[in-house]
Amino acid sequence: MFIGCSILEQCSRHILNGVHDIVNSLKILMDTAIRREQLKAALIDAAARTIAEQGLAGLKARALANEAGCAVGAIYNVVADLDELALLANARTLAALEQVLTAATTSGHGPDWAIAQLVKLALAYLEFAAAHRKPWQALFEHRVASGRTAPEWYQRDLQRLFGYIEGPVAELQPDATSARRALLARSLFSAAHGVVVLGLEEKLQFIPLPSLREQVTTIVTALGYGLAGGE
Repeated sequence: MFIGCSILEQCSRHILNGVHDIVNSLKILMDTAIRREQLKAALIDAAARTIAEQGLAGLKARALANEAGCAVGAIYNVVADLDELALLANARTLAALEQVLTAATTSGHGPDWAIAQLVKLALAYLEFAAAHRKPWQALFEHRVASGRTAPEWYQRDLQRLFGYIEGPVAELQPDATSARRALLARSLFSAAHGVVVLGLEEKLQFIPLPSLREQVTTIVTALGYGLAGGE
């Protein structure tokens, strides 16, 4: 009987020691994962600040590592490369832009509402670009490496923003297919974006912001009426 109890106690100790080792291993893994996420967030913060102050060209691995308090090599433990870090910083800019577009969105139906909504969105976009010049520029300056495409999560972020335009377009072109609405939304954006770029970056001449607002309103309104069939 005593022998049986001794064996049972040894088995219990072995089991408890095994459970203890497993718990410790899981704790180490969790702590490592938390530290990695904290470092990743710190690097994204540093990248976003750098872009806001210096533009996309200011992203340098050593400077980012110094700001995040890590070794240069540690950067590549949490992101694949600086391209991914730039995309993650740009994603924050897209999220901020989405908040602005959401605030400019109103519910409604019909061509008049749709045109007015497109103008509101375009003006909100202009104001965002003017207020956040370098992060806005970085959205278009960044290019993924040759032979690669932007990750799916980033493309989904972009698609969600175009959805703000596709809603009014559906009111102007109710019989259009979803593919055509998506194409028209991108065409409308390209037109408004072109005016914003020419104005803010002074590609042709200096255009005061009030005049730029007027030009954006005129272009988007004209395009809206065109999509509505001139109604």
